[in-house]
Amino acid sequence: MTALQFDLDTVLDTLAEQGWIVIPQALPAELTANLRQACLQVWDEGRFHEAATGRADGQARRAEIRSDSVLWLDQVAQLPAVAAYNAAMDEIMRAVNRGLYLGLAELESHFAVYPEGAFYKKHLDRFQDDDARALTTVFYLNENWPAGAGGQIRLYLDQDCQQFIDVEPEAGTLVLFLSDRFWHEVLPAKRQRLSVTGWYRRQGGSLPW
Repeated sequence: MTALQFDLDTVLDTLAEQGWIVIPQALPAELTANLRQACLQVWDEGRFHEAATGRADGQARRAEIRSDSVLWLDQVAQLPAVAAYNAAMDEIMRAVNRGLYLGLAELESHFAVYPEGAFYKKHLDRFQDDDARALTTVFYLNENWPAGAGGQIRLYLDQDCQQFIDVEPEAGTLVLFLSDRFWHEVLPAKRQRLSVTGWYRRQGGSLPW
């Protein structure tokens, strides 16, 4: 039984037309709440590390660019909520491959925690020397996110970064966009902000760690 609470054909049509989509209440509220609880549990256990930019030997902590902390989901894959989330995202990947022929092979993803004041400056998700990342995924875990609390993802819709949309990080919202086309940033959060962020990858690329 699918956990997806949206029509996959509509998602595929929208991605084919504009390269991005925002899906409110994409997964059941219970699964979203369980993911939030799992994220906070491992956060309280001190298992996160400060996020870096770049990959492999070129990775570096640059607090002027990003100030969030992350934990890769493969380290907590045994948690039931994480397993259920991965199963739902696998269903999306199979549909995208059938409908859009992107050749996606796997999903790499992590919990991301933005403490109060944290941000991530404007960037592209694809590395200059590795084109494996094809489709970015962001799933929010923040219940009753208040207006004015910041933390939105700002997705730039043109190459000149003049047009953009801001997406509130409200629990249950799923954002998908082509990793090589859309510059984006996370605006400063005025309270703790939780998400699961990931990338569907084509076969053959190297992982960032």
